[in-house]
Amino acid sequence: MSGDGEPVVTDTQVSVRGVHGYDVSKISYIGKDCTKIPSFLSRKYGHLAKRLDLSFNLLRTLDGLEGFSCLEELILDNNQLDDHVSFPPLPKLHTLTVNKNQLTDLESLLDTLASVAPVLEYLSLLGNQACPNELVSPEKDEDDYQRYRYFVLNKLPNLKFLDARKVTRKEQEVAVSRGAFMKIVKPKEIQVPSGAEYSSPDLTYTPLPSLSRDPTNHRGVLGKCRYIYYGKHSEGNRFIRDDEL
Repeated sequence: MSGDGEPVVTDTQVSVRGVHGYDVSKISYIGKDCTKIPSFLSRKYGHLAKRLDLSFNLLRTLDGLEGFSCLEELILDNNQLDDHVSFPPLPKLHTLTVNKNQLTDLESLLDTLASVAPVLEYLSLLGNQACPNELVSPEKDEDDYQRYRYFVLNKLPNLKFLDARKVTRKEQEVAVSRGAFMKIVKPKEIQVPSGAEYSSPDLTYTPLPSLSRDPTNHRGVLGKCRYIYYGKHSEGNRFIRDDEL
């Protein structure tokens, strides 16, 4: 019996919790430092689990999640998931939290979730670079965060909660009309080589060929040129009569 009165059974470091007995629909595998989802989890609980908590691990991939076909809630907080993460189809998922990971590409993530989780209602991305929350990104302000919310709601119009706040009717209206234009684009950083890799040649400019003159000699230089000027279109060669002067 746990401290809160819930019975806990540890089966290969898996916590199965329930109120009046074991509830195999709620699976917790927390703080095990795993980099991927153990295969035995899906084999033993995948067809039964409705809630899966994998927080406080070192997950870099979600391979194996496809075995949880009945998932309604998925907790992935405090892992190492980045923009390369791939989500399998989760047709029943209504709650997803991916707080404190390494997600930066917001648009790509939202497009993926719109496709694989069509009934998603609760999403939390706090603590990721993709979420410009001023509590974790001091250079961002409330306006940045509000634009982010409009953009997310435009992509996922069925959301009822985003991060820690309920979605308002006004936000839904703005998201429909202007949310697609609220994307916050981070300017790309251009790496300029330094030192010997990037140095302009120390040459003195001269319009004459390099061998035609000595830079210290300022006297005129006589040379041949291939271009011949005939003065065909020159205004100076036009005949002007006396009465035109």
